[in-house]
Amino acid sequence: MKTIITLLCVFSMFVFLSSPLIADEYEFKRLEMSFKNFMTCELTRTNAIDHFNGKPFKITMIDLFDIQNESDLKIITGAIECFVGDKHLTLYAAVGLKIIMDREQVVYYTIRDKDFSILATELIKFPYKERCKWSPYWLDID
Repeated sequence: MKTIITLLCVFSMFVFLSSPLIADEYEFKRLEMSFKNFMTCELTRTNAIDHFNGKPFKITMIDLFDIQNESDLKIITGAIECFVGDKHLTLYAAVGLKIIMDREQVVYYTIRDKDFSILATELIKFPYKERCKWSPYWLDID
């Protein structure tokens, strides 16, 4: 009987302790997919004129680097690799999310051709005009 109780306690602790890890992994995957879809949409929507001077391009990889929280702002950073003409280019992006009326929304966004460390004060200089909801980008568009 003592063995059964001990096993139940161990099993209960295992389930209890593993739940936050599953939630964190789920949240990371959700943000990763949203970031990839947002960047694809944003570069395609604008034809990346600012970045590629209107030349045709193909996105070959989007990688999420980091997720950090500063006050009420969630900052997501990553890189986008593209072929533009016959050249390979890497762009670095940062997206700032806030919860507005119970919905995560993109409120800041910047993209550069050089790697940079991003802080909330730096990102706030780049408001995102559309203020789009983040949740639609969770859909896998591949």
